Amino acid sequence: MRNRTLLFLLLNFGALAIGGLFTGPGVTSAWYLGLAKAPWTPPGWVFGAAWSTLMLCFAFFMARITADARLRPRILLLFAAQWVLNVAWNPVFFQWHLVLPALVLIVALEVVVALFLFRVPAQPRVWRLLVLPYFLWLLMAISLNAYILVKN
Repeated sequence: MRNRTLLFLLLNFGALAIGGLFTGPGVTSAWYLGLAKAPWTPPGWVFGAAWSTLMLCFAFFMARITADARLRPRILLLFAAQWVLNVAWNPVFFQWHLVLPALVLIVALEVVVALFLFRVPAQPRVWRLLVLPYFLWLLMAISLNAYILVKN
């Protein structure tokens, strides 16, 4: 289990690092600063802290549920989809300023995370609680992305 935990920590934080490369100046860019943002938009530092916490929890969850070799191929396929969608959002939103496609990506990511939360068998079920913060954070992120789409 320790090796799987380390593997998923590396993959999850690798996704954050790659996404960060595509974010560039991100929340301090002139483009982002000029957007009408939702009143509930958290300060910039919250995003880094939240994503780090979410990826830590998700790594432990993935290490636990991939212990069942029968489920592993389907779970890894879902994980790969989650990984790609997570990384892809950053360049689409921050580099290319494509707010609608970014919204589509983050909604797709939410669907995949919902599958982990509600459909992937986890024993004991309490392990699913590790996915709940990710699911809730994405709901908030979707609302932020949608607000920008509507107001700009």
